[in-house]
Amino acid sequence: MSDSANEVNQQLTALEADLKRLEAEYNMYFAGRLPRPPWETRSRVEATVKRLDRTHITNYGVRFRFTTLQTRLSRFIDLWDRALRAREEGRPGPLSHLHQKTEPPPTTAAERVEDRIVKVSTFKDPTHEDGKLRELYQSFIEARQEAGEERVAFDRFSRLVSTQVRSIQDKGATEVAFRVAIKDGKVALTARAMHGADEED
Repeated sequence: MSDSANEVNQQLTALEADLKRLEAEYNMYFAGRLPRPPWETRSRVEATVKRLDRTHITNYGVRFRFTTLQTRLSRFIDLWDRALRAREEGRPGPLSHLHQKTEPPPTTAAERVEDRIVKVSTFKDPTHEDGKLRELYQSFIEARQEAGEERVAFDRFSRLVSTQVRSIQDKGATEVAFRVAIKDGKVALTARAMHGADEED
């Protein structure tokens, strides 16, 4: 086997380990042991697969090994995304069996609606900041659940954020900061323009 094939094989071994880690992290998330999906690990694995896909692999055995891992990742992503959509829509999904449901401890109205800032995120282009957008959405949904408010579908939330970013950037802002807050027992999502020095806040 050539040095080039050996090098790619080493990269495939690392990719295989990362894919196993990603699978374990998703299982932990759907089991309720991670607060949010492993977007960073997923992005790293997807970037590695894209890079290797552009690599000219002449060795048949190495090419077959890569294709197998690529297909495996594709199937996992389809499964994970379907499970995430089901969770966002409040219905059972393909991985809902991993989550052991427990009854939450009773809370008083005062505890449930404590005034506070839940999450602040800034965006330049939400369509290219999916991980950050989903983190903001997760914080928004958890806050609404805490306040006893109805769920909002991710698609609707994503459109709202993108529309506000475009609208505010049209007025000269470089970035837009979104804040999820609970005030007087209600959840509010507010946006403000950021210019220049504001970006360091």
